[in-house]
Amino acid sequence: MSSVAPQPEHNPILACTVSRDVQNFDLLIEDMETALGESWGDLGFAEALAFFGQREAESLEFIALAIDGDDEDNLVLMGEIITQAKSRGVKVILIAEDVTPASLHQLLRKGADEFVPYPLPEQELQSAIDRLSSPEPEPQQSQHNTAQLKSGSSKEAALIVVHGLAGGTGATTMAVNLAWELTNVDKDNAPSVCLLDLDLQYGSVSTYLDLPRREAVFEMMSDTDSMDEEVFGQALLSFEDKLQVLTAPSDMVPLDIITPEDIERVIEMARAHFDYVVVDMPKTLVQWSETVLQAAHVYFALIELDMRSAQNALRMKRALQSEDLPFNKLRFALNRAPKFTDLSGKSRVKRMGESLGISIDLQLPDGGKQVTQGADHGLPLASSAVKNPLRKEIAKLAQSLHDLGRSDAEAA
Repeated sequence: MSSVAPQPEHNPILACTVSRDVQNFDLLIEDMETALGESWGDLGFAEALAFFGQREAESLEFIALAIDGDDEDNLVLMGEIITQAKSRGVKVILIAEDVTPASLHQLLRKGADEFVPYPLPEQELQSAIDRLSSPEPEPQQSQHNTAQLKSGSSKEAALIVVHGLAGGTGATTMAVNLAWELTNVDKDNAPSVCLLDLDLQYGSVSTYLDLPRREAVFEMMSDTDSMDEEVFGQALLSFEDKLQVLTAPSDMVPLDIITPEDIERVIEMARAHFDYVVVDMPKTLVQWSETVLQAAHVYFALIELDMRSAQNALRMKRALQSEDLPFNKLRFALNRAPKFTDLSGKSRVKRMGESLGISIDLQLPDGGKQVTQGADHGLPLASSAVKNPLRKEIAKLAQSLHDLGRSDAEAA
């Protein structure tokens, strides 16, 4: 590790760790030495602000700002370090241990370029450095056009939510294909549809539709106060010029980094500009789950005919009822349901519903390998396997939702 004293011309300082005590981050020291050899230094918080103005800092490419829970009382100082670094063209890698999502959110909004948790995952610091030196290009406009939203639009979209109550229940498959079927439900008067991937960590809507993840999504989510039609439109990507998609952010972020107010603004913006808004939810319940539940017109809870789904459905029921939340909004959908001729399976479905005290309103057939193959190729089932039984059932569901919405509008 180099000091921050003036270096010979042949060994300029390319980076610095900035921390209360770098010895608290011994893995960071090792990774910095591996990545930079002797071309880095170590600074305290106050020292960093003074060092930025020195001639030796002109060669600085990035700082690794390392903080833990004890540093949260000094967020103003951390923010100033980030601001001063950015003003001089110095990149910032934020390395945090035991720091609350609210504090991370605040520092990321100040302009930190990368976030890496501590203890550092294998090779993650080097990967972050590589991303700083060669940022991913924005997708070409010719391939994936951003949405041009009309200012002052006053639609009131139906909000349809899909929530998998266990891993692998097919929630994303249903959300993606339901959104696509809705775009094609009326050939003469095609409704406008927006698909929101709110599984901010593991969301895979972008994979299922072969769309790139974009920095614009996190930037918009981080500052919804100043979000307008243009900002929201730039965060959306178009799939085959029909379906508008808000993908999950390009980097994995804490679920609680987004507030209920942020989610409410995003949903309101989407509802004002589209006929249908389909939301793919994370399996985890977070502080803004209630916001989506309260706003939803239809809330599909996907389960399978197994013990983990039964247990999770029961826990979800208890959680909502204990908080006096509208549990009756949930429409339980059974994926990979038994075939019509499987009387034993049908009996198990009935017993499952009775023992949990729920109504299983929708039964989706097993689509088999074609579902996985279509997702791997980035295509909806309507494009990759038009006669697939799961595709047919989702198409019927889309038609019934559209007919219901149309009849409600006529009645109104």
